[in-house]
Amino acid sequence: MSKIDRRLRDARSIELDNAFYVEDGTWIESLTIASNDSFDVESLLAEISGVTVFYDEEIPTASTDVQIRRVTILANESYPFILGLVLRQETIPNRIVLQDGVFEVVATAQDWDHFRELADEIQETLGEFELRSVTQDETPGEPLDSGRLKEVLISKLTDDQLAVLETAFNHGYFHIPRETSETELAEELGIAQSTLSERLRTAERNLLELIYGPRQE
Repeated sequence: MSKIDRRLRDARSIELDNAFYVEDGTWIESLTIASNDSFDVESLLAEISGVTVFYDEEIPTASTDVQIRRVTILANESYPFILGLVLRQETIPNRIVLQDGVFEVVATAQDWDHFRELADEIQETLGEFELRSVTQDETPGEPLDSGRLKEVLISKLTDDQLAVLETAFNHGYFHIPRETSETELAEELGIAQSTLSERLRTAERNLLELIYGPRQE
């Protein structure tokens, strides 16, 4: 992931969606790569030793400012590999993403001792560790890429709804406090405010239906 990030111009994020260990340090990995500029996967990975492309597809997005591709590769990972560190401590990896040169890892540990062992090993082998937050829960988080959520969400929304959600998110509409208004979003998209409000509510309803099921009339 780090090698891809260094070679990818205008990278937004590289997320490790799933991985399976093969043998001798070799993994089958599924990655979601997002960039502000278009890129060719074969050319991007051609100069990285020990990497073979199995599959590559573009994930549809309403934005013209970002390209997102889902890539499956066969990669020889040198130790320490961040996923390997997590698994060595019998910890469930929930999310691993590389953004702005920093790995963000969300993981579920069995107890505090397991978590401290993981934190200590990351600190010792990678040289840096920062704890952002800790949550105590009776149920563990889902492992990497459970249900391929991104594609499921995108498949439930129209291009117009995607455009509204992406613009709203990128302009801080969902921040607390909000950094933009519906009027400003409508002007940005060149549509009426009533149209924006309708698309935004419909998109939010469709997303909630994925969680709670279709509304019963």
